[in-house]
Amino acid sequence: MAVDPAVARAVADAHRMEWAFVLAATVRVTADLDLAEECVQAAFAKALVAWGPSSIPARPGAWLTTTARNLALDQLRRETVLRRHLPLLVEDETAPPFVWGRAHEIEDDRLRLIFTCCHPSLAVATQVALTLRFVCGLTTTEVARAFLVSESTMAARLTRAKRKITQARIPYRTPRLDELADRITAVLQVVHLVFTTGHASPRGDELVRDDLVEQGLLLARMLGDLLPNDLGIEGLLALLVLTDARRAARLVDGRLVLLADQDRAAWDRDAIAEGTHLAEAALEGSPPSIYALMAAIAAIHDNSPSWEATDFTAIVGHYDALMAAWPSPVVALNRAVAIGFAQGARAGLRALEPLAAEPLLAAYPYFPAARADFCRRVGDVRSARLFYEEALMLTANEVERAHLERQLAELGS
Repeated sequence: MAVDPAVARAVADAHRMEWAFVLAATVRVTADLDLAEECVQAAFAKALVAWGPSSIPARPGAWLTTTARNLALDQLRRETVLRRHLPLLVEDETAPPFVWGRAHEIEDDRLRLIFTCCHPSLAVATQVALTLRFVCGLTTTEVARAFLVSESTMAARLTRAKRKITQARIPYRTPRLDELADRITAVLQVVHLVFTTGHASPRGDELVRDDLVEQGLLLARMLGDLLPNDLGIEGLLALLVLTDARRAARLVDGRLVLLADQDRAAWDRDAIAEGTHLAEAALEGSPPSIYALMAAIAAIHDNSPSWEATDFTAIVGHYDALMAAWPSPVVALNRAVAIGFAQGARAGLRALEPLAAEPLLAAYPYFPAARADFCRRVGDVRSARLFYEEALMLTANEVERAHLERQLAELGS
């Protein structure tokens, strides 16, 4: 039977916006991720048949939640005897109710689901996969594509992860306030990884994975709605919004355009205003989070009228603070690059030199690419060529490879 286009759009919109809420609410009934997922999928399928062009519910999420929970209850009634002998998700009923800001006005089921997927006993890659599947609603095929593995491999990984959640008796609840500081760090890391994997796809022929970028933004906004007083979340959302504001200018006619050469008129000014406001608020934290500091750097770039007018001295200062809070080799690399633009290419090369001994940067293509660019700027063509060739060997994204090949060709023979 053909589905009315208006109904199909309404169901697709509900899937994008309401999936996590419906699934999380259904898990509360089933205490079983597999059964909850089956019932939610059935509810969405039922909506395609039950809804009509003039009878689309005013609150699609409520309709879907009620339908999924009723399907789950029917299934549980049929399996009552069997399920008495099965291990289920643990729901900690002794934990105090979660009340923080507006959270008391919103069911915290989605928070329970997010924190279950991002439990610290699970590997980070598993946390990301579970979050994409259960919180973002991506299909197993789509999650497999994000990880560049086969669908069967990802299906097996998700099955093992769900089994571990059940067997390890990982509690299905929002962390208590005294646990939240440690647990929110893992959640923010997962959301950041989802976004950055989409923003600069590590492999394949796409520079940007729009689906992952948008899912990362959706997750950050969801967390901001559910925990509005958390400056770490505000900092992360600011960073993602400010970074994504430049998306339309990063690729022109299939070619990568570096920040220095982008058409700033193509940047999203509304997003920049929103991100800047969020960054300013997040920087009030004492000390500010690492995401707030990165957002401050992005805000300087986004609000500069040109590359030449960018305040790279201020950017270096933010990187100094970021290095103190998060002494990462990648942060050190970005700081060195900022020094090169603040103080000149030779200063940049001097700042990059100590990082050559950093093992974590040995396979990181942006390190030799940065050295190549500064060598080119000081006229050391031979070294620039060698570093561009090294970067090419380490780069698996076809759009970035094409850019490096053009840079290499421009050096001449």
